[in-house]
Amino acid sequence: MRGLLRASRIIDAVNDQFGRLANWLVLFACLISTGNAIARYAFDIGSNAWLEVQWYMFAAMVFFGAPYVLKVNEHVRVDVIYSALSERTRIWIDILGTIVFLLPFCAVLIYFTWPWFVDSWSIGEMSSNAGGLIRWPVKLVLPLGFALLALQGISELIKRIAALTDNYRLEYQYETPLQ
Repeated sequence: MRGLLRASRIIDAVNDQFGRLANWLVLFACLISTGNAIARYAFDIGSNAWLEVQWYMFAAMVFFGAPYVLKVNEHVRVDVIYSALSERTRIWIDILGTIVFLLPFCAVLIYFTWPWFVDSWSIGEMSSNAGGLIRWPVKLVLPLGFALLALQGISELIKRIAALTDNYRLEYQYETPLQ
């Protein structure tokens, strides 16, 4: 179990870095959006590339931020039921949900988005908008994001199994939403 927990810590560290990147992308997207609006309304200058880079950043924010959100236990769930359960029952729900839903979902989406990226990369796909950007970088974000989410799911699975066997203590408490 120690080796698996070590692997879990490595996965957590990788997704911490992608989570930080997602946070910085929020700032960069806001700055670009502001600059774009000022250029458009104050100087009558516009660029499709600047609009598209904002969309690309938004995709990266979502797909690189999701594994981090899972790591820190801030993802969406049915709080009314979950918060009323014992810790052991919540751990079992997390284990079953990861095995039955999260990992298969990620595997299917990696399977379908990887060829989509490869096709785009192989033909050097460009945006159909005038002055637009190349498309393969944003298409790479999808399979990469789902792979990171699957890895974080595996990390969470390892931690929960270890918690069931008293080899690990979960580092966060479930927060009941404020009402």
